[in-house]
Amino acid sequence: MNRPRQTRVEDVMTAEVHSIDGLATVSEAIALMQRHSVSSLVVNRRDDTDEIGMVVVSDIARNVIAPNRSPDRVNVYEIMSKPVLTLPSEMLARYAVRLLVRFDISRATVVDYDRNPVGIVTLRDLVLGSELA
Repeated sequence: MNRPRQTRVEDVMTAEVHSIDGLATVSEAIALMQRHSVSSLVVNRRDDTDEIGMVVVSDIARNVIAPNRSPDRVNVYEIMSKPVLTLPSEMLARYAVRLLVRFDISRATVVDYDRNPVGIVTLRDLVLGSELA
């Protein structure tokens, strides 16, 4: 008897990855987020041995806007999270939910076999976009 295919991260992720260099200013990050209507950006690795980073709107609010720092004078690398949890695209959605909940985060970068970013997945995507029961 064939079992139905279980939902994988790649089935529910947002495949469009918007990224930025860590040396970019927070002003540039805000402009990129506005242009693409996103609330997070993947921060590029410097080389193959480096880890992926992420900057989200809450990082900007907490570390730049609230303390009254100038977004033109703060670089993304100063406020980003790094390393971030990455999920393989072929991981089952139910296991991805467990990881995000365990680490109390709402999103993760999805990577391919070579650890290149191929998408972003959120708890919302995983819970509402898949058959987890």
